[in-house]
Amino acid sequence: MLKPGKGKTPRRPGPKKASNIERDPVGVYCRIRPLGSEDEECCVEMISSTTIQLHAPDGLKANRNGEYKETQYSFKKVFGINTTQLELFEDIAKPLVEDLIHCKNGLLFTYGVTGSGKTFTMTGSPGEGGLLPRSLDMIFNSIGPFQAKRFVFKPDDKNAMEIQSQVDALLDRQKRDSQQTVPKTPSSRQKPDPEFADMISSEEACKSENVDEDCCYSVFVSYIEIYNNYIYDLLEDAPYDPIRSKWLGGSTPVRNNEPPQSKILREDQNHNMYVAGCTEVEVKSTEEAFEVFWKGQKKRRIANTQLNRESSRSHSVFTIKLAQAPLDADGDHILQDKNQVNVSQLCLVDLAGSERTNRTRAEGSRLREAGNINQSLMTLRTCMEVLRENQMCGTNKMVPYRDSKVTHLFKNYFDGEGKVRMIVCVNPKADDYEETVLVMRFAEMTQEVEVARPVDRPICGLAPGRRHRNQAFRDELSRRLEERGGPSNADDAVLMTQLIESLPALPTCELVDPNDDQTLPRLIEVLERRHRVRQMMTEQFNKTANTVKSMLQQFDSQLCSRDAFLHDQQSKLSEKDKVILNQKTEIERLEKKSKTLEYKIDILQKTTDMYEQDKRSLQQELETREQRLQKELSERKRLEQRMQGVMTDTKLKWEKECERRVNAKQLEMQNKLWVKDEKLKQLKAIVTESSGPAERPEKPERPSRERDRNIAQKRSASPSPLPKALPAHPKHRRSHSAGGEKWVDHKPPSNLELDTVMQPIIPNAIKVSTPSEKALSKCHKYVLRHQELASDGEIETKLIKGNVFKTRSGGQAVQFTDIETLKQECPTAPSRKRRSGSAEGPAEVEDIENRAPVASTNSAHGYQKRRRP
Repeated sequence: MLKPGKGKTPRRPGPKKASNIERDPVGVYCRIRPLGSEDEECCVEMISSTTIQLHAPDGLKANRNGEYKETQYSFKKVFGINTTQLELFEDIAKPLVEDLIHCKNGLLFTYGVTGSGKTFTMTGSPGEGGLLPRSLDMIFNSIGPFQAKRFVFKPDDKNAMEIQSQVDALLDRQKRDSQQTVPKTPSSRQKPDPEFADMISSEEACKSENVDEDCCYSVFVSYIEIYNNYIYDLLEDAPYDPIRSKWLGGSTPVRNNEPPQSKILREDQNHNMYVAGCTEVEVKSTEEAFEVFWKGQKKRRIANTQLNRESSRSHSVFTIKLAQAPLDADGDHILQDKNQVNVSQLCLVDLAGSERTNRTRAEGSRLREAGNINQSLMTLRTCMEVLRENQMCGTNKMVPYRDSKVTHLFKNYFDGEGKVRMIVCVNPKADDYEETVLVMRFAEMTQEVEVARPVDRPICGLAPGRRHRNQAFRDELSRRLEERGGPSNADDAVLMTQLIESLPALPTCELVDPNDDQTLPRLIEVLERRHRVRQMMTEQFNKTANTVKSMLQQFDSQLCSRDAFLHDQQSKLSEKDKVILNQKTEIERLEKKSKTLEYKIDILQKTTDMYEQDKRSLQQELETREQRLQKELSERKRLEQRMQGVMTDTKLKWEKECERRVNAKQLEMQNKLWVKDEKLKQLKAIVTESSGPAERPEKPERPSRERDRNIAQKRSASPSPLPKALPAHPKHRRSHSAGGEKWVDHKPPSNLELDTVMQPIIPNAIKVSTPSEKALSKCHKYVLRHQELASDGEIETKLIKGNVFKTRSGGQAVQFTDIETLKQECPTAPSRKRRSGSAEGPAEVEDIENRAPVASTNSAHGYQKRRRP
């Protein structure tokens, strides 16, 4: 009896991932269901085979001030409202079934809001079978002739598969048939459930052409649901009393005193997640798999809500496991090698729809169910976001798979390898617009997540075509036996009957006459011939037996020699196994040591990197501070130079200013002294003229500034004697202001009396020291006597004349029209104008005639200056 072997699932042995693994993005498809009625508002439009566009409904635009805009979303493919279930299966599920037959895993799940058609897409209806029944039908149409007998493959409790011998499989089949009390798996010979009888027509049947004929296959199915974040086995045979059962709202049965037990998730030796204790049923036909599925479907929790009459209240997972093992070299039996057994699985997931409680008006248990559904979908979204961030940004954030049973169960597909596809079901009605937008965003983000591409795994190294050659050999053997007249396939009893019939036939032995001497001799002759034939057959049999005996002896000797040879080889192999075991132990020790050293190296490298980073930061900070210090020093030097220059300029400026002021003061004092000297000289001339005639003295020359500056220290305070003065005939100079008009003579009290011979005399004038409105109202003309120091140090008097007129406000205004300048100077004195470039600085020469006349208005409302028009 051969020993059973265990098969491994096609996963990578360790969690460590290679960097050169090829990856494919998650395939995201979109399916739009038809509207319930034609008068409903539609918010989804199919733009192309890969793009849809969402329109905000009119009511939502009015409530939100029209801030919603038309948005477009792209998918791998979009299926419109006229898409059939067969077209959907051909594009999405058929490649996953072909990968399943070729030892590759797959995950297909539907996602969308409640009432969007997820369950219909996955399960279908009579005449319109969904993805699940079509996948099962394609599997059995492909592997039907190559299926192993029942119980040859047997699942264990650790997510692996055992291979039983033919005897053990036969015993299990007999035990299954004999135990009538144990519920049997539905047989394909029984009439299938009426609801699934017409699901798939024969014209729509699919089949995979690339099936390995040198393998034997077995299909196992399991069906679980995740309800309120607990896992329940829908195929488990729990005690159930239909009479005393109580039903919650929404067709959820409560079993009599024994609620269903939840299952737990575990991790196998290949780091794959599985449901411990889950029922796995071996099925041999599509109808049998349908009945198993329908058995679990009846137990699934559904409820009636405001949005969906049959709303799924749990996430359902239907798993199809395909175990396959190659045939031996003769092509007769399964190869009893556990390393050559592969188990691939396809998970078909119908996720419960997301919903808002304010729309479903859920209460009690329905409210709790909705909360758990939304929480698990939110965890799925979070896992996708973290996966996308880790893949796009190179980060290593922990993905929160354990926050939900759904994500924890399918962790292998995103961290390991396999093909993942998602169908986004969309209801185009306007009431689901906001939920549909969230679903579209999740789908758009999921397309950026990548999973490892499954690799092809060869089954074994035996020559292909073994099954075909074995069948051809059997057919040829049967044909040759038929040609020789022998049996093609019969047992020993049939051979004995045919052998007896090949002897000569016995004649009739009826003796009716005692004197009959022919019947007995004929009988004796026939018996003698039969005896000779029997002796010949006995001799031939003995010869054949001796030949077979000699051949058996020869085979025994050969077998003994081969046994001895095998014993020697086994002893050598055991020694080599010991050496290999020792080497493996040494390799493990070295690997552990290498890992420890690598860990230490990583720590040292991280410490070095940290110190290097601190060093760079400190150097950068030091350079920054040095640059700042150099900048401050240069700024300080520049400021010092600037302040020094400003101080030098200010010093020169003030020195010049002081020198100018001293010179101006000296010139002013000299002018005053000169004026006093001139007055004294004139007085002396008058006194001298009164005493007697004398010669007319020459007018003294007025000292220049240079000479005044040179002899300022030598000049005496007493006046020098005046020359003889000419007789003075004081005549009054007639002013240009003389006339018949009446004048206001404004002489400020600050003016000095110059005591000159010629004085301006204005007849009919009212002399005032301060102008008043009363004086201005009586006169027609106005004159202002203004005194100022000229550039040569003399005092000059300006007569500023103007006309008086009345204003609209009742006041008086003066418009200046003319300026006369009266200046006293010595005709013989040299010019005292400063020359350009002299030590005293540039002279300020003012052209009085070129000055613009200024108009001034004095009224009761204020004082105003303006340009003369």
